[in-house]
Amino acid sequence: MTLEKKRQIATVFKYIVLVLVGIVMIYPLVWMIGASFKTNSEIFSSIGFIPKAPTVQGYIDAMNGYGGDIDIWKSMLNTYKIVIPKVLFTIASCTLTAYGFARFKFKGHDLLFAVLMATLFLPNVVLNVPQFIMYNGWGWVDSPVYLPLIVPTMFAQDTYFVFMLIQFLRNIPKELDEAAKIDGCTALGTLWHVIVPVLKPAMTSAALFQFMWSSNDFMGPLLYVSTPKRYPAAIFVKMSMDADTGFSWNRILALSLISIIPSLVVFFIAQDQFIDGVTAGSVKG
Repeated sequence: MTLEKKRQIATVFKYIVLVLVGIVMIYPLVWMIGASFKTNSEIFSSIGFIPKAPTVQGYIDAMNGYGGDIDIWKSMLNTYKIVIPKVLFTIASCTLTAYGFARFKFKGHDLLFAVLMATLFLPNVVLNVPQFIMYNGWGWVDSPVYLPLIVPTMFAQDTYFVFMLIQFLRNIPKELDEAAKIDGCTALGTLWHVIVPVLKPAMTSAALFQFMWSSNDFMGPLLYVSTPKRYPAAIFVKMSMDADTGFSWNRILALSLISIIPSLVVFFIAQDQFIDGVTAGSVKG
């Protein structure tokens, strides 16, 4: 058997494995879509994703809400009142912080970078009590503009993104900075005109991660939002389950599907830059 033939067989085998793994990974989502059109009895009697007697009753019930002054549409609007500012502030603050660490040597640089790395290993759960006490003392809990959830992102709270951007910045030649300086650019001018255009794939990756994580965040709103009309979709779906007497699972699945559609759309629109950003920042050139 020739070497070329062996390579072709190996390639075919790899694609078969990838297709099989892809089917296993995506099947729960496909099943959820199909199950949202099934009746309760059929959901628990069949593992197939194609409904035998399709019904849209789950979506009709999902539109009706569960009572009170909130429904799925208001909860999704509340979700993106949190998510969009968090994404914008995260990208701005983390890019600026990463630029400072990657391009400048200042007093305490190494110590502060070590502290930054240490926070990556700190479980968020250990911060919940002191943060709640602090925000409650400031009167931020149940803020109409979600201050406890949004304000920390203005100060590069998500150190994972800072680290990711630093790794990407290390691949950008410093000669670009020097050329910009010769042309009369300030440090901020260099960041805006030179670094940011090259950094866009990594920034897109950070934005997508933050978008998806914030959209699915349950613990943060649970701690800091107590007025039902301000609940985001993650809490609304859970409360809808609690409010039902005997779950209408097609309704719950319909609510879940509606709530994740924006995340899926955003991901598929930006997936090329997302992949470029993740892979480019993984290896130091």
